[in-house]
Amino acid sequence: MDRIVVRGGAPLQGRIPIGGAKNACLALMPAALLSEEPLTLTNAPRLADIRTMTALLTSLGCEVAALQGGRVLALGAASIASHVAHYDIVRKMRASILVLGPLLAREGRAVVSLPGGCAIGARPVDLHLSGLEAMGAEMTLRDGYVHAEAKGGLKGARFAFPFVSVGATENLMMAAVLAKGTTVLENAAREPEIVDLARCLRAMGAEIEGEGTATITIEGVDRLHGATHRVVADRIELGTYMIAPAIAGGDVLLEGGRRDLVAAFADRLEAADIEVAEETDGLRVRRRNGVVLPVDVSTAPFPGFPTDLQAQIMTLLTLAEGESRIEETIFENRFMHVPELSRMGASIEIDGGVALVRGVERLKGAPVMASDLRASASLVLAGLAAEGETVVSRVYHLDRGYERVEEKLSACGARIERVSE
Repeated sequence: MDRIVVRGGAPLQGRIPIGGAKNACLALMPAALLSEEPLTLTNAPRLADIRTMTALLTSLGCEVAALQGGRVLALGAASIASHVAHYDIVRKMRASILVLGPLLAREGRAVVSLPGGCAIGARPVDLHLSGLEAMGAEMTLRDGYVHAEAKGGLKGARFAFPFVSVGATENLMMAAVLAKGTTVLENAAREPEIVDLARCLRAMGAEIEGEGTATITIEGVDRLHGATHRVVADRIELGTYMIAPAIAGGDVLLEGGRRDLVAAFADRLEAADIEVAEETDGLRVRRRNGVVLPVDVSTAPFPGFPTDLQAQIMTLLTLAEGESRIEETIFENRFMHVPELSRMGASIEIDGGVALVRGVERLKGAPVMASDLRASASLVLAGLAAEGETVVSRVYHLDRGYERVEEKLSACGARIERVSE
C-alpha cells in the first residue's frame, strides 16, 4: 500500500494545472446511458473513481474507451446489456447511484445496489427514490438493492427537495430528460457540476432551463443524440491547491482556475490575508504579509462555502494568529481529520458540529492516517508546513479525487514523494 512522505518547510513557486472535475465527470458518464449514440467527454480526470464508474458502465453494456492518456472518454451505449448495478462495484463509490435515473428513463427498469464511499456520515438515497417515485416509478428495497420499475415510462412531475442534494438533483435531471411531459425541480442544487451536466444534456438534445438556480425545468423529449462535451474544471482540486502556497508560503498560479467556481472559499482566504488574484490563465495565490489571520467558516450548499474544502482550510487555520470557528452543516462526521492534525501539534476542540481552532506557531511532522478523500488532502497540506517528516498512510483515499498530487506539488518545489510499503 502506498504512502505519501512530505518534508515540510519548502515554499512553493510555479504553476499547477487544474484538471477536470471528478464530481462533474461522475455525473456526465452515466448520461451516456440515455442515448444510443456516442458521448465523448474531454478534459476528463484520471482518477480511481473514474475507473470505478467505467467498470460499472461497462457491466451495464456501455462501451468506454479512454483516449489521449485518459483525458478523453468515448462512451457508447448502443444497447443496454444489463439492468443490474452489482454491489461489488457500487460499494466502492456513492456516485454509482447515478445510473438509476438514466436506466429507468431509457429502459423503464433498474436494479441498483445501495452505494458505498467515504465514511463521512449518512448520505441516504431517499431523495433519489422519492423523486423518481414522483415521476411514476415503483420502488422496493430488497437484500440491499433498489428495485425500480416504470412500466409506462417516467412522467414529468413537480418535485421539491426538502433539502439541497447534488446527487439527487443530477439523478432526477437525467431521468426527466426522457420523461413524458414537464418536470420542475424546486430547491435544486446550484453547484457548477449541475450546470455542467445541464450543458452536456442540452448538447445531447435535452430541453432544460434554470440550471444554476433553485428551480430547474425540464421538458421531456423522445430521444437524445450523441455529443462532445468538455468537463468543467475541478473546483475542489482548485481550492485544495490554493491552500498549498497559503500554508507553505510562496507564489503559485493555478492554471485553469476560475474565481466563480470557488468564490465563497476565495473570500475566506482573503479574509485570512491570503491574496487571490485572477489572471488570464488562472488564479494566483500567495500570502500578503507572511501571516495567516483567523477566520470563521460555515459550510453550506453552493454558492456557500463547500464542505469538501472544510478540512483543507482547517489545516491552514491551525497556523493562524488567533482562534477560528469552523461549523460543519452538511455532514455530521466530517471532523475525522482532527485527531491526525492534533498529532502534528494542532490545537482543535470539537463541540458537536463546531470546531474551535486555536492557531499554533508551528506544526510538527508525524505519521498520520487518512480517513477519507478530503481529510487525506488536508494531511498532505499540513505536511507542507510542518517541521520534519510527515508520512500519510491510506492514500488510496487521496487517489480517488486527486491526480498525481505528489508530481504537481513537487514541480513547485515541495519535498514530497510516494513510496510503497
